[in-house]
Amino acid sequence: MANIRFLTAGESHGKGLIGIIEGIPSGIPVTSDDIDKDLRRRQGGYGRGGRMTIESDHANILSGVRWGNTLGSPIALLIENKDWKNWEEGMSAEAAYEGSIKPVTRPRPGHADLAGAIKYDTHDIRDILERSSARETAMRVGLGAIAKKFLLEFGIIFGSYVIQIGSIKIQNSRFKIQDKKNMYHVSGVMYRELFEKAEKSPVRCPDADASKRMVRLIDKATKEGNSLGGVFEVFVTGLPVGLGSHTQWDRKLDGRLAQALMSIQAIKGVEIGMGFEMSGRSGSEVMDEIFYGSQKSEVRSQKIKKEYIQSGFYRKTNNAGGVEGGMTNGMPVIIRAAMKPIPTLRTPLMSVDINTRKPFSAAYERSDICAVPAAAVVAEAMAALVIADAFLEKFGGDGRDEVLRNYNSYMSYVNTL
Repeated sequence: MANIRFLTAGESHGKGLIGIIEGIPSGIPVTSDDIDKDLRRRQGGYGRGGRMTIESDHANILSGVRWGNTLGSPIALLIENKDWKNWEEGMSAEAAYEGSIKPVTRPRPGHADLAGAIKYDTHDIRDILERSSARETAMRVGLGAIAKKFLLEFGIIFGSYVIQIGSIKIQNSRFKIQDKKNMYHVSGVMYRELFEKAEKSPVRCPDADASKRMVRLIDKATKEGNSLGGVFEVFVTGLPVGLGSHTQWDRKLDGRLAQALMSIQAIKGVEIGMGFEMSGRSGSEVMDEIFYGSQKSEVRSQKIKKEYIQSGFYRKTNNAGGVEGGMTNGMPVIIRAAMKPIPTLRTPLMSVDINTRKPFSAAYERSDICAVPAAAVVAEAMAALVIADAFLEKFGGDGRDEVLRNYNSYMSYVNTL
């Protein structure tokens, strides 16, 4: 049984979104402000649609937290939809309002519309699109923020940045610095600096020149009534060796992370470390060699200039992305995901009415032009939920101090190797 379980509920234009997360130990400091910070990050990003000007997401903590600390019991969150006032009849649970708005009968290519309508035997696609909407990810971000707060107690940090929107890529999309005299690229410092730069960009891209070109491309797509996808990278630093397992397919951490990110709306590909690029290289080029001992290397950074000391077993490269054999190997975990263009277009594509079978231009629902920066924030949340589960699987405990004792005991053992 999973150590961390969570569920979300709610429709895009319903009263609100509800989430429940179970398994977070007691004694973890959590406030609405902690959660709202990530909710604001999800709502940002150049190219978002009109919905973001209506909503100002706020997490109401309904249970599981008292006086700023978790109780160990299930935590329930509510994020109200401010747009509900315009949909009270159209999305009402009461039968008296049936037919108060016209049904949606024209499925949009690339959405859940047609398959969902057939599967759930409905002639009104609104029954499908309200739940399949990416509005649901607001609650995932809220629950993921709680998982992040838990893991931060153990020095584990999450972040993300955009490396491609449409045809515009940053100059070095892999950020792999193969300088074996410098540990900067495997210490986690580099990733956190990229994150800080990305947070200042309107498209959450750490490359200032690429960021400007991405904005121009989004403007072009807006004028054309089109949409754009892209690629983002999520990193996790501070992870101990040994989360996950090689013993069964469903315990492998890379598999769990890939599934979690693929579950995000519009994500069509996930890779860890070098990923697909490994397939075109020889083994001697991509394997991360193992060393033992103490190595001192200067961290070359604009903000941090100090010696980075690596003791015990260590690597000079991180092409595996921090996971080997389904387990963390002590290096930063690097996950990359590809998001398809938003399928709802202001210039609609052709479709067929599900009732009359006649061809029509697909229905348009208010939508984004580009949501890659927001998807990266959602991916951070999903990665945090998976890793929090794997962390408790490894260390267990019902309260913060119990988990910390178990963690410290294991790390003492690791440090003697």
